[in-house]
Amino acid sequence: MIYTNLHAPEPGLDDEPRESTSTNDSGGQESQPVTDQHECPSSSTAYDSARQYRRRSARKVAIIAVLVGLALCAFVVATIVGPMSLSVGDVVRGIVSPNDVDETTRTVLWKLRLPASVMAVLIGAALSLAGAQMQTILDNPLAEPFTLGISAAAAFGGAASIVLGWVIIPHAQFNLAAVAWVSSVIAVAIVAAASVWRGSGKESMILLGIGLVFLFQALLALLQYRATTEALQQIVFWTMGSLQRANWVANGIIAAALLIAIPFTIRYAWALTVLRLGDARAKALGINVDRLRIATLIVASLLAATAVAFAGIIGFIGLVGPHIARMLVGEEQRFFAPASMAAGAALLAAAHAVSITVVPGVAVPIGIITAIVGVPFFVGLVFLRKRTVWN
Repeated sequence: MIYTNLHAPEPGLDDEPRESTSTNDSGGQESQPVTDQHECPSSSTAYDSARQYRRRSARKVAIIAVLVGLALCAFVVATIVGPMSLSVGDVVRGIVSPNDVDETTRTVLWKLRLPASVMAVLIGAALSLAGAQMQTILDNPLAEPFTLGISAAAAFGGAASIVLGWVIIPHAQFNLAAVAWVSSVIAVAIVAAASVWRGSGKESMILLGIGLVFLFQALLALLQYRATTEALQQIVFWTMGSLQRANWVANGIIAAALLIAIPFTIRYAWALTVLRLGDARAKALGINVDRLRIATLIVASLLAATAVAFAGIIGFIGLVGPHIARMLVGEEQRFFAPASMAAGAALLAAAHAVSITVVPGVAVPIGIITAIVGVPFFVGLVFLRKRTVWN
């Protein structure tokens, strides 16, 4: 066994170079410097490492800028396409100076096209950011915002509003969204409370979430069994996901949820990055893992519940978006989170553009488009990506 002298002074920046004496040829003594055994890395090596890190960071920022540009292009395309043809110039003039376009163009742009396109960008960013956070805290590449039963609970709440007439807000459209949101929050509260009571292990969260999914799906099937033909059609259409009910009030609420989640992500970016190294290492670095996991769960669930409440169930955005970001910028949260948001916004805006053009004059439910496009895209990511992307 090797013992260390605990009382030996440690080398520091203020250590003076020591000298030793040696006898020269003439019998005299001359002093010679003694080299410290603890040498700092050369300044050139440190400079090269810092320069490489800055170069990688600049590359990641450029990738995020490209993703944001793609999201902006998808937003413009989704605003242009539709039964009434609009040009890029019409869109720009209608946004910058609405009085410079005719009344028909202004009405179509501000009451029909822009609310849906803006909602596509906001919900895409919200679902993708929620998926990124879920994958981080659960340490599971297949996790998404709906893993813990959020979508199933929202579907049950929406169906209960239609079939049972549950009322929270005396407004038909907003009441359905409010009941769906409250149902999702209840599901999240159950998971969070059980995690606090039994310990916030990721395995227990996933298993409890799966149990809630089956429970709310059974309750939804019971409501569908009791529903009338008209109510059943409304339930099916709502659960497919759609942006046709978009309006500026709903967009404001979704934006408010993002404004809550983004500062949280910025504040705990370093802690979430360290969490990917494992609970033991994170605790060793002074991070309260249980508190961080529960807080992140609540924030991610707030995003997902708000998105589902207004647009219905839209799958694969919260799964594919984070994987695209992870492949491009890695796991560091200060790059991974904005890249996930930009990728999700671009995907859902593009899916919205496809949904209103694939069948002329008919808006196909966007959940169908994301599933049809998302499944092969995700399978391709699984088989073509490097194995080191996640592990």
